[in-house]
Amino acid sequence: MGLPTGADSPMIRPMTDWAHHLSGRFIVFDGPDGSGKTTQFHRFVAWCEANGVAVQPVREPGGTSIGEQVRDILLDSKNIEMTVQCELLLYMASRSQLVQERIEPSLERGELVLADRFISSTLAYQGMAGGLGDDAIRVVADIAVAGRWPDCLVIFDVDEAVAASRRDTSPDRIESKGVSYHEQVRRGYLEQARSDPERTILIDASADEDSVFEVLLKSLETWIQSAASV
Repeated sequence: MGLPTGADSPMIRPMTDWAHHLSGRFIVFDGPDGSGKTTQFHRFVAWCEANGVAVQPVREPGGTSIGEQVRDILLDSKNIEMTVQCELLLYMASRSQLVQERIEPSLERGELVLADRFISSTLAYQGMAGGLGDDAIRVVADIAVAGRWPDCLVIFDVDEAVAASRRDTSPDRIESKGVSYHEQVRRGYLEQARSDPERTILIDASADEDSVFEVLLKSLETWIQSAASV
């Protein structure tokens, strides 16, 4: 089912009064390539705007002039010799610029910052699938983002068969890695959900777009009501 358009769509029109509690929060949408997270990202941005929430959407790697240049290097299929350590540092460089240039100023203005990927991607791709240790990644990440970790991580989970059927027919350098690599990526995300359940929402994204979006809204409502009561 396609993305509903227009303010009167049941998926976009204002639905509850919990949306205003999103202001000043930092939420990350993440998951394996082919999980549908970017589709849900755009739908949720539209929903926030319809509910009067000032939202700052950003993507990783990229989101800034410098970050987009780094993105081109990272995803270029010609760069097959790139090491996992190089990947890690390039992602962190783009992320550092994004935090300082866009994320921090937006949070200071009281906006909701919604990121398409963040440190969680590095832990899954360069960590679990790439073989780098979580502790080392977190040390570098803490320096890169100056301690700015997200308030909530939403992971969209699908198995590799579903993900592969959804991925682009012209894959970038990361997407073109083998089945075993992507299975390890998924394992990395599931491990993060298990290790930090209070700040992580795990969503089965194998259903149709509308069903996944409904689950997303209900899950975020539950999380924000809990966070707002603390």
